[in-house]
Amino acid sequence: MCGIVGIVGQHPVNQFLYDALLVLQHRGQDAAGIVTNDGEKLYMRKGNGLARDVFHTRHMLQLRGNMGVGHVRYPTAGASSSAEAQPFYVNSPYGIVLAHNGNLTNAETLKQEVFVDDLRHINTSSDSEILLNVFAHELEAQDKKLRIDEEDVFRAVEGVHRRCHGGYAVVAMIPGFGVFGFRDPNGIRPIVYGKRQVNNCTEYVLASESVALDTLGFELIADVAPGECVLINARGELFTRQCASQPVLSPCIFEFVYFARPDSIIDNISVHKARSRMGKKLAAKIKRVWPGHDIDVVIPIPDTSRTAALQLAIQLGLPYAEGFIKNRYIGRTFIMPGQAVRKKSVRQKLNAIELEFRRKNVLLVDDSIVRGTTSKQIVQMARDAGAKRVYFASAAPPVRYPNVYGIDMPAASELVAHGRTETEIEQELGADRLIFQDLHDLIEAVQKKNKSTVDRFDTSVFDAVYVTGDVTADYLDDLERMRNDAVKEKPSSRDETVMELYNTA
Repeated sequence: MCGIVGIVGQHPVNQFLYDALLVLQHRGQDAAGIVTNDGEKLYMRKGNGLARDVFHTRHMLQLRGNMGVGHVRYPTAGASSSAEAQPFYVNSPYGIVLAHNGNLTNAETLKQEVFVDDLRHINTSSDSEILLNVFAHELEAQDKKLRIDEEDVFRAVEGVHRRCHGGYAVVAMIPGFGVFGFRDPNGIRPIVYGKRQVNNCTEYVLASESVALDTLGFELIADVAPGECVLINARGELFTRQCASQPVLSPCIFEFVYFARPDSIIDNISVHKARSRMGKKLAAKIKRVWPGHDIDVVIPIPDTSRTAALQLAIQLGLPYAEGFIKNRYIGRTFIMPGQAVRKKSVRQKLNAIELEFRRKNVLLVDDSIVRGTTSKQIVQMARDAGAKRVYFASAAPPVRYPNVYGIDMPAASELVAHGRTETEIEQELGADRLIFQDLHDLIEAVQKKNKSTVDRFDTSVFDAVYVTGDVTADYLDDLERMRNDAVKEKPSSRDETVMELYNTA
């Protein structure tokens, strides 16, 4: 899972790119990068760590230019070394910078095509570099000329859609030409664009979530449609084109459950409102299956479950209490690489307020249960704080299957619900009772009645129905072998320089 941003402005954009990455930091905490364009030159700074640690004043001063692309990364494909931090750059043709959020399901096939047929070399294990080279080849395949235009880019994106499968949202930049973004034909991963007026001129931004636009003072225009490409040239002119033959809007429902910030709007759906409706649906299920419950208090597991937990408490007529204090300097444990690191960080991240637990039957509410590492420890923390009984409710159904479109849950064996019944999950977590949201209720909660343009949701982590239609058992077995915690690489050294890249086209 990653965060991406691209800006075409009238003034230097380095600060705006940095501010956007701070707002999108929840989408990736492993690495960060920015590339800016000034005339014929590109300036790059990227490395491992949070955005605030990667970019210092000396770096920002050297990131010159009125156009740029930024990225925050959590590695679901490839290693965690600083060499794989994005954006990526390829010199031919014209010089192209690209940042990608998602995962290509046919990356291995494409890698061979790029090397054998396209005569291009891949220097990392990242599928984002494969995508960049596919786009570069498709652009190079257009009529040879000194200068490109919007039609060339649109035709190249059409070629990407024909060749690349999976989930991908992309922002890219060609020096001296412009910034553009596109989304896979299923619209699995989010990307939006907006504008603002500065001194009678219009500036444009593309970003993973609308909250980045809000923070920078941009007005949301729209989501990039599935298969669509949105291009802003260096003169500040906006062009759009549908580049896929049969787009079907199928956003990942887990964006609404966990990943996106609650103050974002994705595909015309408020994340906050969706989570509020999840709480109402979950309360209705508790009334239905457990009418004689003895819950004394509802306590959320911060932060993403607060909205659902509050609505659940209201619907059940129960007290709502903040029972855990969160250390905000610890990252999100679900997206931390390595089970040992996740286990260690839970106790550092949360501390229980004993007064809210002592001699009470508490219902803990979380957005979802993935590996179960956090949930199991939190149940024990509640008992240690004096709770008589500890019940647990999940605003999402059991996560039983790997995600293949860019979320770090690729190894089925690491999912606590995989191969287990709900009763067995309850026993594994040590809860006195466990309640999961039903899938049809989750879909109804996220899908606004009669208002949303969403055709369907990707719910593959719950039901193993992969919307791209190309995910086989062999593919999932390969993911299990390549990406489980035991084989993940550790982050390597940081690059402490800003690299100046010349466009030699």
